[in-house]
Amino acid sequence: MSVYATVGAIDSAKSNAFYNAVLAVIGWSKHQEFPGWCAYSEGGRGEGFVLWVCQPFNGEAASAGNGSMIGFMAKSRAEVDAFYGVAMASGAADEGAPGARPHYGPNWYAAYMRDPAGNKIAIVFNG
Repeated sequence: MSVYATVGAIDSAKSNAFYNAVLAVIGWSKHQEFPGWCAYSEGGRGEGFVLWVCQPFNGEAASAGNGSMIGFMAKSRAEVDAFYGVAMASGAADEGAPGARPHYGPNWYAAYMRDPAGNKIAIVFNG
């Protein structure tokens, strides 16, 4: 297994539909699935960084971590805009529309949102 992160899902079907849609914008797709768990990676190859969307193993309710965020890299500003648009259409909550964030660097262009379970994610182009 490679480097990975997990985000909790309150409603697996809703969360998986969200990640199927938004990650497709940056060329990611599901590469593994079993009840309550889906793994996503670039090109669906299961190599490199992997994001698992899952129901908590302990059976407790999923909750978003305070201060936790997963950032995905985009290949262009247009890809940031598209990712954000698909996220909003797929039930995300806005945490910061696409735009320049010069306090992070002169070329930092990003958008921030929360998935259906409240996990904070970002899409960033730094070029």
